[in-house]
Amino acid sequence: MIHTTHSLRVRYGETDPMKYVYYGNYAQYLEVARVELFRSIGISYNEIENKGIWLPVSEYNIKYLKPGRYDELLEIHTFIKKKPGVRIVFEYEIYNHSKEKITEATVTLFFLDSQHNKIIKCPDFLMELIDAHWKPEN
Repeated sequence: MIHTTHSLRVRYGETDPMKYVYYGNYAQYLEVARVELFRSIGISYNEIENKGIWLPVSEYNIKYLKPGRYDELLEIHTFIKKKPGVRIVFEYEIYNHSKEKITEATVTLFFLDSQHNKIIKCPDFLMELIDAHWKPEN
């Protein structure tokens, strides 16, 4: 398993009139956390793309437990719990400043060779980084 944590503060423009995070903004929060997970294992998303690999989203599943609020510091926990094949699944838990879980989500992406526009298995360069950072689940 790989687990990272990323914090971000809710900006005013990301909220609705109730000053709750607008539901559509969670996809961006999850993307930021996913990019930071890759960075934490030693590769930027840009480097992955420069090596000819795209990672389109194929599934997005989210459960809102409580609202995130304006100016609140959110903590996003991102997990890879299963080693990738042609797909990579990211699981997320978002916590508010009181350490209450407010959101759960799962996002599935697949590996696409950008030159041939073909689905491929996780490329070796990325699998080596995943293997190097893999820890058994507790």
